[in-house]
Amino acid sequence: MFSKNLSSIDGVSIFPIISLVLFFVIFSIFLFWVFKKDKSYMEILANIPLQENNDMKLNKESNNEK
Repeated sequence: MFSKNLSSIDGVSIFPIISLVLFFVIFSIFLFWVFKKDKSYMEILANIPLQENNDMKLNKESNNEK
């Protein structure tokens, strides 16, 4: 059913390519951000589920980065 609808669209074969490129760009940006970030900030983020008062500490740390 859907294949007949999609085959009637001109240029539908470009959508998978656009999706792949978009995924690759977003993944690359995220990977660059992870490796660029400071290790102490990543430790704070990793310990958030274990802390009881995590909002206060995270806000203090993010204010210190600016």
